[in-house]
Amino acid sequence: MYMDFISIFSIPLGTFGTTEIVVIVILALLLFGGKKIPELMRGLGTGLKEFKKASEEDEEEKESESEVKKEKK
Repeated sequence: MYMDFISIFSIPLGTFGTTEIVVIVILALLLFGGKKIPELMRGLGTGLKEFKKASEEDEEEKESESEVKKEKK
């Protein structure tokens, strides 16, 4: 019963072929235009950089907290 529920609502995710990639690129060009796509990619890159920087800072903070706890013991 459980497997039937999953199979009904799951989306099969496979690999993208050449045709699918070409269709996606054409749709993106039609929707956003040639001038807007570089701006969108620049914004995406900036967001990814900020996310990576924040996650690295969080890891460093957790490591320093664990070191302080070890020193107190």
